[in-house]
Amino acid sequence: MSNLSSPETTPIDPAIEAALVASTDARAQALLDFAAIPSVSALPEHAGDMVKAAEWVADRLRGVGATDVAVEPTSLHPIVYGRIHEAPGAPTVLVYCHYDVQPVDPLELWETTPFEPFLRDGRFVGRGVADDKGQLVMHISALEAMRSVGRAPAVNLTFVFEGEEEYGSDSLYAWIEANRERLAADVAVISDTGFFEGNIPGITVGLRGIMYAQIDVVLSPVDLHSGMYGGTVANPANALAQIIAALKGPDGRIRVPGFYDDVVPLSDADRAAMAALPFEDEAYRAGIPVNALVGEAGWTTLERKAARPTLDINGMWSGFTGEGAKTIIPAHAHAKVSTRLVANQAPEKIYEQFAAYVAQVAPPGVTVTTTFIHGGEPSLTPTDHPATQAAARSLKAVYGVEPVYMREGGSIPVTAAFDHTLGLPVVLLGFTQPTCNAHAPNEWLELDNFERGTRVIVRLWDELAGLPRG
Repeated sequence: MSNLSSPETTPIDPAIEAALVASTDARAQALLDFAAIPSVSALPEHAGDMVKAAEWVADRLRGVGATDVAVEPTSLHPIVYGRIHEAPGAPTVLVYCHYDVQPVDPLELWETTPFEPFLRDGRFVGRGVADDKGQLVMHISALEAMRSVGRAPAVNLTFVFEGEEEYGSDSLYAWIEANRERLAADVAVISDTGFFEGNIPGITVGLRGIMYAQIDVVLSPVDLHSGMYGGTVANPANALAQIIAALKGPDGRIRVPGFYDDVVPLSDADRAAMAALPFEDEAYRAGIPVNALVGEAGWTTLERKAARPTLDINGMWSGFTGEGAKTIIPAHAHAKVSTRLVANQAPEKIYEQFAAYVAQVAPPGVTVTTTFIHGGEPSLTPTDHPATQAAARSLKAVYGVEPVYMREGGSIPVTAAFDHTLGLPVVLLGFTQPTCNAHAPNEWLELDNFERGTRVIVRLWDELAGLPRG
């Protein structure tokens, strides 16, 4: 682990620091225990594991003195709620993390079983250690250390930990709408992001939204013999390929009519700020690694990565895919499609435009259906907001450097819900390293990020105590 105190940093309360040092092994084990629960929200066979993970979180909240702790059922996976309101007159902070994780395929690329996490050579490895169980454990660990020395947070804390972030957060939206009074706060802090390239401490101020859909192309009830019917009927796989080819041009522009209508343009200042970030195309390419970087013409790699909308095919399947040959015309073909959206694109509107265009370019002879799977709004937070600046001071105190401000290409649907439904400013303060393999095999979290991130959270509650109310 790196030195957590140096002339450039400002140590936290010595008693809390001592408590964190004393609990180093226990906190690491807590993350390993939590990550061993296979809480995969997208797979029905893990419904029991989702409840187990929610109960694990609820028990830890009770252990740090949270009140009104509840594992609240939804139409799918439970939401964990709790409060520590011990600072009369102080601001209230709504704290959000998620306890669900992505599926683990392909299994053969994992070093060990995904839900047998381990800590080795300064890294936690296992599904969910970075996204987002490690960050959730950091929040609880910070409170455990404070409680152990008799300190309460200088702000009031309301906790919302959900189990569907990796599956669209659909249940959370209705729950937020129904629980406005219980969620009253002055600011929301979301720890589900990370640092900038090179593991440079940073604060995310922009997130892309998402629209996720499926295209289904159907010809007949069963596969047809390609010798008997080839040349007389449409082939669903060919038809799907034609549709997909029509979605984007050779310049990388998305051809869906109206797709870019609501995009808030990047200002010259926005582009200059992004250009000033320590980002090198070649290092980024080599770190993936891929042969070349490609994308929408006229924009830099960093702009395309975080501040421009995209459209990608996430999966396709059709016909015979086994060993050898089978001469058929497949009965159907399918594709999963996602678009990453930027302010002020609305996922519902984008879906309507997308579905209409798919119907327009679909060839004759097959039945083509599009289905909306889930969506999330994009978000953009001012860098000069007092809460953002409080987070920046907390990072600088622990890391000894000014954090950078960045936009992230991923989506956290709840961000827009906190903003639009509850009217809260949102601080996106996360601690994962950019190359952590989130959503991929051998997901990992740097132990140093885990330790320093916990200390940043300790400082953050003090910094936010001075936040203007309302």
